[in-house]
Amino acid sequence: MAGNATTTFRNAALLSLAAVTPDRVTTSAELDGRLRPVLERLSLPTGLLERIAGVHERRNWAQGQSFDAATIEAGAKALAEAGVDRGRIGLIVNTSVTRPHLEPSVAVRMHHGLGLPSSAVNFDIANACLGFVNGMSLAAQLIDAGQIEYALVVDGEDADEVQHNTVARLSRDGTTRADFMREFPTLTLGSGAAAAVLGPADAHPSGHRLLGGVTRAATQFNELCVGGVNGMYTDAKALLRGGMQLVMAAWEEAREHFEWSHMDRYVMHQVSDVHTDAIIKAAKLDRARVPLTYPRFGNVGPASIPITLAHEASSLTPGDRVLLMGVGSGINTAMLELAW
Repeated sequence: MAGNATTTFRNAALLSLAAVTPDRVTTSAELDGRLRPVLERLSLPTGLLERIAGVHERRNWAQGQSFDAATIEAGAKALAEAGVDRGRIGLIVNTSVTRPHLEPSVAVRMHHGLGLPSSAVNFDIANACLGFVNGMSLAAQLIDAGQIEYALVVDGEDADEVQHNTVARLSRDGTTRADFMREFPTLTLGSGAAAAVLGPADAHPSGHRLLGGVTRAATQFNELCVGGVNGMYTDAKALLRGGMQLVMAAWEEAREHFEWSHMDRYVMHQVSDVHTDAIIKAAKLDRARVPLTYPRFGNVGPASIPITLAHEASSLTPGDRVLLMGVGSGINTAMLELAW
């Protein structure tokens, strides 16, 4: 069936949210310095990452840090904040793009590291930058269905290897302008980790209820952004065009079920100035209600939405309406409303 997939939730709430960001800062000026020879050969100016993408710096894991240890730390913080005994967690779902191997799942390491019970179902969900929102929606559905009581959704990203490989490849003789621009989005990536605990709203009246949302697919665009540990290759113009068509189609159809024109916050997947400006203008959003973290943290993949929400949480008050929204490679879009 064409159109949106629409979901509403009856009794699921976000109980806590924690973010862990790396200690090491990599500035865009530093990346420009590494790429200076190729920029000069191609007659490209420095400062493109700051002027075009709006990314001034990103975080990378320092010595002694790792994405998996940070994800476990975020999970432990979220459990402590929620006041939920880990023995009552019925599901842990890992949503990261980063994975050091094809099997076993990354979730098994998180399950073990957090000391979760053997009864806790554990697996990965991979859906590019929408993974965390998809994981929250799945957990909420299982809570509503009475299959589980509490769920932990986690994500940890490590952009070091892919950026190292990209800089090395772009620095080779023979790199063209087209090559550079196709891999330019990889230079905006950053590292970080996040975790959320979800549970039954009726048992936690101070929790933040998940009200519902929509998803929509445009998988004819599945080759516009393809990535792996060696590199990410993007047709940025076509991806922006296809993504905007998809987002606005989903936005307009969602009006049948939701009124999202005057939310208190729009927490978007953090990509760049270009993508954010395009959505704000097309949907006629209040720019003051769109918090930005990509200038400091870059694009942290599926961790970017929960990291942004975690940083914004202290400014939210009970009753505020929050819309999580983003586009993921492939391409898909998802929008999920929370009542804070």
